[in-house]
Amino acid sequence: MNEYHFTLPMKVRDYECDLQGVVNNSNYQRYMEHTRHEFLESLGENFGVMHENGIDAFVARVDIQFKTSLRSGDHFISSLYVKKEGPKLVFYQDIFRASDQVLAAKGRVETVVVEHGKLTRGEYFDEVLKKL
Repeated sequence: MNEYHFTLPMKVRDYECDLQGVVNNSNYQRYMEHTRHEFLESLGENFGVMHENGIDAFVARVDIQFKTSLRSGDHFISSLYVKKEGPKLVFYQDIFRASDQVLAAKGRVETVVVEHGKLTRGEYFDEVLKKL
């Protein structure tokens, strides 16, 4: 595995699987979103407080490559590292099956910040990244 800024152990729940008995593709995006939120919380950031202060982070683009299917009951590790790319904060996210470290999904998520209704150059992200 790469050098990650954050990892989060999780477990597949029965209702996240489709008729084939594997995790439905849409749930990988949810796993990644939950990991990003927990990562920001670990840095003292909170989306509710940010919004109250007129700051909103939005996903601008998501790219997920599906590699190996997870199944009900599988434990997995959702990991991420971040890079500032221009005004965007880009999350590189990997999901590994915990039992054998096999890569299940790989994602790249671009985010932007809107402050008081206006798109920013990502200055908010600069302050967040200082906490790493």
